[in-house]
Amino acid sequence: MSITIYHNPNCGTSRNTLAMIRQSGEEPEVIEYLKTPPSRETLIDLMTRMGLGPRELLRQKGTPYAELDLGNTKWTEDQLVDFMMEHPILINRPIVVTPRGVKLCRPSEAVLDILPNADIGAFTKEDGEVVPARTKA
Repeated sequence: MSITIYHNPNCGTSRNTLAMIRQSGEEPEVIEYLKTPPSRETLIDLMTRMGLGPRELLRQKGTPYAELDLGNTKWTEDQLVDFMMEHPILINRPIVVTPRGVKLCRPSEAVLDILPNADIGAFTKEDGEVVPARTKA
């Protein structure tokens, strides 16, 4: 089974998501996207598969979002993708790809929606928040 996470090890949400994947019994391909950014084509494909546009994928906190005035409606979607290619920190994370779909996993427990084995039991996040075990429907 192939699972990929576009990961930032400095991000708690990303670390929690990676831990949940591993707790499900999978060892994903981990792409540290700040070191190895996706190609433009891959980024567009990921957005398409998630059903998100560039504005929805832009990360504001801890990025040059404000100084680049990216909230301004003058920027086209193609231009916003250009900014993400130039400044990968603008790509919100973590993005997880599984056989069940592609998802921006914010909050981290959103990954459970696309894991082949979401029955990971209770999970305690780094900040102490407990994600209860999922009950089978």
